Amino acid sequence: MALLCFTLVAAAADVTGKWTAESPGRNGTPQVTTFEFKPEGAKLEGSVTSTRGGNPMTTPITDGKVDGDTISFSQTLTMQGNEVKLTYTGKVKGDTIELTREGGRGPQTMTAKKAQ
Repeated sequence: MALLCFTLVAAAADVTGKWTAESPGRNGTPQVTTFEFKPEGAKLEGSVTSTRGGNPMTTPITDGKVDGDTISFSQTLTMQGNEVKLTYTGKVKGDTIELTREGGRGPQTMTAKKAQ
């Protein structure tokens, strides 16, 4: 029975693939962020793509972890010659992930949806 419960939890936390989220951008324009997740056991790899100045920018995920239905990872951006580290934590809920991003302009929350 315990193995069955563990299998159900692991299946619920499958984040493999592309996910998209909108967050408030500068001047009130929504910013779309695309996450590509590649979990390998408890390790989470992949990339984050967002648009800066009209140009898409993709950065790798670092320090990625999967723990049940919780994920966490970092992204390092270079903006105006400075490195900014953003950290994400998220709770997987079926086809959505409730994410909190910290760093840069302070904590922001967003909901990522599984891309079709």
